[in-house]
Amino acid sequence: MTGQEVRSRAVLPICLGTGFATLIDQAILTVAVPSLAADLGAGATDLQWILAVYSLTFGLALVPAGRLGDLLGRERLLVGGLALFSAATLVGAVAIAPWMLILARVVQGVGAGTANPQVIALIQDHFRGSARTRALGAYAAVASLSGLVAPLIGGVLLAVAGPGLGWRLVVAVNIPFGLLTCAVALRTLSFARPARERRVDLDLPGVALLSLVVLGVLLPVAGAGWPAIWLPLAVAALGGLVLWERRLGARGGVPIVAPTLLRSRGFVLGTLVAMCWFGSALGLSVALTLSLQDWLGLSPLVAGLCLVPSAVAMGVTSAVGWRVVGRWGRLSVTWALGLLAAVLTGSVAALLTLPQQALPLALAAGQLLAGAAGGLVTAPNQSLTLALAPPGAHGLAAGFFQVAQRISSTVCIAACTGVVASATHPRIGLVAAFGIAVVLTVAATVLSAAASTFDRRIPSEVS
Repeated sequence: MTGQEVRSRAVLPICLGTGFATLIDQAILTVAVPSLAADLGAGATDLQWILAVYSLTFGLALVPAGRLGDLLGRERLLVGGLALFSAATLVGAVAIAPWMLILARVVQGVGAGTANPQVIALIQDHFRGSARTRALGAYAAVASLSGLVAPLIGGVLLAVAGPGLGWRLVVAVNIPFGLLTCAVALRTLSFARPARERRVDLDLPGVALLSLVVLGVLLPVAGAGWPAIWLPLAVAALGGLVLWERRLGARGGVPIVAPTLLRSRGFVLGTLVAMCWFGSALGLSVALTLSLQDWLGLSPLVAGLCLVPSAVAMGVTSAVGWRVVGRWGRLSVTWALGLLAAVLTGSVAALLTLPQQALPLALAAGQLLAGAAGGLVTAPNQSLTLALAPPGAHGLAAGFFQVAQRISSTVCIAACTGVVASATHPRIGLVAAFGIAVVLTVAATVLSAAASTFDRRIPSEVS
């Protein structure tokens, strides 16, 4: 076994541990919201911030953290971000007031947003070809596992410890994973600073303008801002960002929005595919869980169990998706998205025609097929898209890729849950949520087909 293979084998478990610790946090907290609200005396506005601010700061940190990882070394940023995330989690678990938990969630998001671009970039650095797709498939399987176990762990902790202590244990549940991953990383990773001929240039004006764009989009959607103010500000910031980046590049600077990424049609289209698919999947999952509880009267644990088939199927197909993409390339992603659109359309038909008592089983079966198809989209699309990042920009590319997913998840969760909550009949609201998912999946299918047109490399050439 070569030295490179030894390092790669050490890197992957660290990447998976980081992903699991930061992804389970968002999935598990919703289970504990009623308990923490009662214990801390949190109002509706407090709860909005507690739930939204993690995604906001997560998204804001991704791109500058990706750039810093490229310049200063990914290992430093991964361990530092994960340590910050774990420390803030501990503060949140012992919070005595809503503002204290909100502040802890702010710092948690910064830590998670700092660590996560390094995960994808380290996989890009240490694996090539089918090995890279296998590694990304393992990462996608871990993401599915976190979504699978989160409601189960949260329900058990609340049932055993009671609501007062239970919600604190739910908040703290990722601390052991974070600390263990940090310890292993400190013992096994190399922390040598990458050789760079140019000075560290973070493009702070570009970072500030990009942050305003992300804030302007996410704050109103998360219910924490006024669209009449933030959306025009986002548009203005986007225009300023384009002008500034062009000017900086013309005078020899290093823009935060790398021109090489934006000029790559395959990268842009692949990122849009991930954006459509990721948002529709998360939005539909939340809407489905709420509908099963409010409409069919299922407990949170039983409603979560209805989504277990999807998570299991996605985990299995994510682990083997590298074989499919190795055989068919991006065309496999297009076909998987087409299958997903058909399954979601069939679920809409089931909602419109089946009796109420038959729906939980029918929807669980549909989610099983959707999860299987989704597993053939996530890791293969990630591998094919991020392979187009130029050397030295893997962290930045991973940051942009995840920012797109973070924006789409926030928007789609708000849209899908909004139509469910505002519908005069719960079934009609759920049909509308599935309709949003169908439209986005069809859009992702078209984008994937376009990406395959612009990216004509044979699978063995993906590096």
